[in-house]
Amino acid sequence: MHLHHTRHGSGKPLLLIHGIGGSSHSWNTILDELATHREVITIDLPGHGQTPPLPGSNSFYALVDAVADWLRAQHLEGIACVGSSMGARLVLELARRGVVGAVVALDPGGFWRGWQIPVFYYSVGGSVRLLRAVEPILPALTASTVGRTLLLAQFSARPWRVPASVALTELRSFVHTPIFDELLHDLAYGKKQEGASRGSIRHPLVIGWGRQDRVCFPSQARRAAAAFPDATLYWFDHCGHFPHWDQPTETVQLILSVTGRETATSAASVPAHHAAE
Repeated sequence: MHLHHTRHGSGKPLLLIHGIGGSSHSWNTILDELATHREVITIDLPGHGQTPPLPGSNSFYALVDAVADWLRAQHLEGIACVGSSMGARLVLELARRGVVGAVVALDPGGFWRGWQIPVFYYSVGGSVRLLRAVEPILPALTASTVGRTLLLAQFSARPWRVPASVALTELRSFVHTPIFDELLHDLAYGKKQEGASRGSIRHPLVIGWGRQDRVCFPSQARRAAAAFPDATLYWFDHCGHFPHWDQPTETVQLILSVTGRETATSAASVPAHHAAE
């Protein structure tokens, strides 16, 4: 399957994978800075942005298979990857399969348990239903600091600071993703994420988490690190679900540090006060 994608900059390739309801534009807050150092490839996952849905099921694992097939067709096996939210879980799965190289997974989904599952499903689903209802006035709402604060409180620790253009683009993408409801249900109640045995991932792997994440609660970070014991856990202070919104400079620094190395990552390779505590 062809995935709509863009290429920016030059240098060692770096692939960015957005979350549920997002698109290649989800990375606009850090794209230009990354592209001064690397050739940055952004994709629209199936059913998102300009890529049509898959025929048949559009489950999480169907999307993973589609990306893996596309990487092979593009001769991009072993590429360094960054993922956000569902995209972070996706790059973890690609790393588990040995398809990609160095990985930075920002607030990955898939590690909720018990009561956290319905909280995730109904809160995110309710937010998107609200966005569909107010879509005609989204430009006015996102242009207002009060409007951004109300609409983005679940996703950002400082929603009033998110640029209006970024907020409008992302929220409109949520509204216009045709597989959103199907995929959200699968993420919450479908097949659970498998882990990887220690020593099985030979490239640098860092799992980043916002301390104020209200979508994937910080307690889930420990489960993700336990499932991927080769990973280093990195904490973003004053940060919600999207570090590239709340801490863009720090996010760029982490990405360039991790994906610029070729050997297995360690806690010593990231700022000490942010590594697993």
